[in-house]
Amino acid sequence: MSRGKKMVERITELMNDPEHIRNIGIVAHIDHGKTTLSDNLLSGAGMISEELSGKACWMDSDEEEQARGITIDASNVSMVHMVGGHEYLINMIDTPGHVDFGGDVTRAMRAVDGAVVVVDAVEGPMPQTETVLRQALKEGVHPVLFINKVDRLINELKVNPQEMMIRLGKVIDKVNKLIKGMNEELYTKGGWKLDPMKGNVAFGSALYNWAVSIPYIKTTGVSLQTVIDKCNEGDMKYLAKASPLHSVLLDMVVTFLPNPLQAQGKRCHIIWHGDVESPVGKAMYACDAKGPIAMMITDISFDKHAGEIATGRLFSGTLTRGQEVFISGTAGKPNRLQGVGIFMGPTRVEVDKVVAGNIAAVTGLSDAIVGSTVTSLKDMTPFESLKHYSEPVMTVAVEAKNMKDLPKLIEVLHQVGKEDPTVRININEETGEHLIAGMGELHLEVVTGRIKRDKGVDIVTSPPIVVYRETVAKPLDGTVEGKSPNRHNRFFMSVEPMPEEILKAIQSGEISMNMENIARRDALVALGMDKDEAKSVKDIYGSNMFIDCTKGIQYLNETMELILDGVHEALDGGPLADEQVQNVLIKLHDVKLHEDAIHRGPGQVIPAVRGGMKAALLMAGDTLLEPIQKIQITVPQDQMGAAISQIQGRRGQLSTTESEGDQIVVNGEAPVAELFGFAGDIRSATEGRAMWSTEFAGFSPVPQGMLSEIVMGIRKRKGLKEQIPTPKDYLD
Repeated sequence: MSRGKKMVERITELMNDPEHIRNIGIVAHIDHGKTTLSDNLLSGAGMISEELSGKACWMDSDEEEQARGITIDASNVSMVHMVGGHEYLINMIDTPGHVDFGGDVTRAMRAVDGAVVVVDAVEGPMPQTETVLRQALKEGVHPVLFINKVDRLINELKVNPQEMMIRLGKVIDKVNKLIKGMNEELYTKGGWKLDPMKGNVAFGSALYNWAVSIPYIKTTGVSLQTVIDKCNEGDMKYLAKASPLHSVLLDMVVTFLPNPLQAQGKRCHIIWHGDVESPVGKAMYACDAKGPIAMMITDISFDKHAGEIATGRLFSGTLTRGQEVFISGTAGKPNRLQGVGIFMGPTRVEVDKVVAGNIAAVTGLSDAIVGSTVTSLKDMTPFESLKHYSEPVMTVAVEAKNMKDLPKLIEVLHQVGKEDPTVRININEETGEHLIAGMGELHLEVVTGRIKRDKGVDIVTSPPIVVYRETVAKPLDGTVEGKSPNRHNRFFMSVEPMPEEILKAIQSGEISMNMENIARRDALVALGMDKDEAKSVKDIYGSNMFIDCTKGIQYLNETMELILDGVHEALDGGPLADEQVQNVLIKLHDVKLHEDAIHRGPGQVIPAVRGGMKAALLMAGDTLLEPIQKIQITVPQDQMGAAISQIQGRRGQLSTTESEGDQIVVNGEAPVAELFGFAGDIRSATEGRAMWSTEFAGFSPVPQGMLSEIVMGIRKRKGLKEQIPTPKDYLD
């Protein structure tokens, strides 16, 4: 029997025993060694040869990943590891580290219960380490720490044992500080504090296949002194044999990370807000294979032969071929499972069934998108939607090279939007423009490259354009009256900037329309909102909120859906530059409706509300927001001036400079619009000696002096009238 077939048999046996399952994600800053580490774990499990581990990048199965040498997609693999005479099934997801692919990390965290946080011993925790850690903790995922590239400390920096202990201690302290700052209760009481003496921290070299942890030192006798001696002698093979990385790390995973039974009991309340006492609630908390099906889709990929594959975490129930399931957000039409399987890196293996507590890959769910809840119950409360840490900040326009490919391009763009929810696709039927918005230059390069390569559509792309947002600068004085074309319906509205505290709560997902009305009202009152207004919230759209302040108006209930459609249309494209509107609190104060339903249909209500909204936005000082990125640059001291001038020369703000040994760490932020070509410029300015990373830092108002120039540029590009509309244009 082939090795692969044997492995699949062992995996399918262990799948049925949740106590012996660990679902883990490997997370880290870019280039800290996640994929090399994943290769080692697979080699230890006997899935790839030892010679290839660390070089194969087996989890980077896409040719784009291999060419660029970075992970772009999160990849799943299942393997078996023996601890204390028991076999354990490890379902592992290797995630990307580049900031442009952070959405994959968020999605992977929903599927796993524990995370191995990888940190480079020389660089220490970097901005993206903080981001991935925040994503994990937000999802209730338990962390352990692996400090990688310890051989670099010894061979490149020539540290002595005492210095090495200080440096490693600093890394652990920094990561602990991040965990404590994000969730003090779990840090102090939940056992999430990282402590090498306890054993939830390991040190090693993924490239050379060795690692040590304090509990493992006691069994093998390979101490830090041995590590230093052998590194100095260049005898990495001894360390790899005496203290192999996969044994140390997977022992730590099995010992310290929870199994699905333990994890779901603690995590379910974070990711699901339904009734705990309902049959599906009890089944999820108990990880019950006999309960109703409850699965969260975390990834969608396309296979030439199998079609659309939906991957996700099964929280309760059992999946088998031929079952009919319902998908949240669709109109109650069931989908039939055509195949059930598991991922082994790039290949999917069909199995008879997958039970609760595992990560499944299924075909046949044509209605599912990333974030969908799949269930055997028609009326199950869906899982909490996935909140991505970053937002699309750049756009490219794409068009088919050959007109005959146009229908295929539209189909492919819909597919791309389904596969990667951090990509925003906008197909404008009127102008024939197809826009793809993504997280950065690299993200858009990869997405457009795959359309050409994998989907076989030859496309032409425009240079990247920055994505702006619109918002109001001040509260509107009084109300605006939106009239329907037939003059029989009138809507009186006002807009104002969203209060800061409420905005933060919406962005973090603490307040949403999925909450019970009373819970939402109480949360808003606690943040300073008037009780009557908090009770009357009708909609939260992006980071905007709509409140119905009217009292006892006839026919309003049946018209409310149309009013919200009008509001959404105005928010999807503001009056200034047809960009998305955010951070606005909208209030409806009074309504006059025609008593005959035929005179208050969609053609009357939607334009009245949309026009009133756009006029209100202009009267409240509609302005543009531009995306900002945090920048961290590490350079030798003599290059500090060059690094600072690179930030300041791009309308950037310098926040801090710290010295770490002979290196200087420069922190600042700058608008995305000024960061095109930053990589090449920083390299030449610092003679290639700078290390840098960027991270999304939100949106900030465009400087007043540049506003009209930027608005004119956007309007011209979009083919809008160059003249900026006035409130009067929307109120006639």
